[in-house]
Amino acid sequence: MLEISFIAGKAGRLDVVLASEVRGISRSKAAESARLGRVCVNGKNAKPSFAVSPGDVVRLQMPQLMPLQPQAEDIPLDTVYEDEYVVVVAKPRGMVVHPAAGNWNGTMVNALLHRLGSEFCQKGIRPGIVHRLDKDTSGLLMVAKTHEAKLELQQQLAARKTRREYLAIAIGVPKQLNGVVNLPIARHPVKRKQMAVVEGGRHAVTHYRVLENLGGFCLLGLRLETGRTHQIRVHMAALGHPILGDPVYGSKHYPNNIQKIEGQLLHAAMLGFKHPATGQWMEFEAEPPQVFEDILAKLRARHQGG
Repeated sequence: MLEISFIAGKAGRLDVVLASEVRGISRSKAAESARLGRVCVNGKNAKPSFAVSPGDVVRLQMPQLMPLQPQAEDIPLDTVYEDEYVVVVAKPRGMVVHPAAGNWNGTMVNALLHRLGSEFCQKGIRPGIVHRLDKDTSGLLMVAKTHEAKLELQQQLAARKTRREYLAIAIGVPKQLNGVVNLPIARHPVKRKQMAVVEGGRHAVTHYRVLENLGGFCLLGLRLETGRTHQIRVHMAALGHPILGDPVYGSKHYPNNIQKIEGQLLHAAMLGFKHPATGQWMEFEAEPPQVFEDILAKLRARHQGG
């Protein structure tokens, strides 16, 4: 019997959380395992509908080995920091983090498997990437090299003890130059591949500040207090200032003389956390990709009449 344990990083039904965290298990298989008494939350057997909270310890017993792991691929990585417990990498724009339908190869996981070896996939748990970035969001990603490090970093995320700051180019300029968006996020009631601000959704808080007025556009600094799927993109769209280039929550509006791009101009510029072994606070920064810098420069020149 294979035993898998992890600390929940998000709230939700037990079967849904299991399916999202454990590679190779579907929601129906997760529910079946719970009904058979093979799943415990905080040491107690739990039903499929049990409401998991961030920080809960989930333990699953599987009667058979998990499916084959993703394949290692020799893909260059921009490593910002590495030791025996953790790696911080700068994810390029356009790279998917986890293999999934339509993107089985060329992902961050494939690249990390080549760099770190097969131990990167431990005990059936999804490889040690602690948090995610959307495909076209560039920037810093923390990766655990041991199972224990992953549990510790997940716990920090759940307890909101990490620091994640972003840069974005948004359409328009908010009237309030510094503010907090506190709106619940859930799956869109009709467009099931999208997220939306939904009453009764999961608590979500984004702090923002206007760093530069670009004349109909602005450069934003953003800080995540929570980490919901597509949170910044959904919150800024709800505020009426979607991220430039966002194909899902954005606008087709582009300024003259600025090339249209596919994918939101959003960059994870700063990452801070306590080292999972030493407890020392660590912070890392990464510059935006060239396409971000190029469009920012053109918007500045346009605003200044250049």
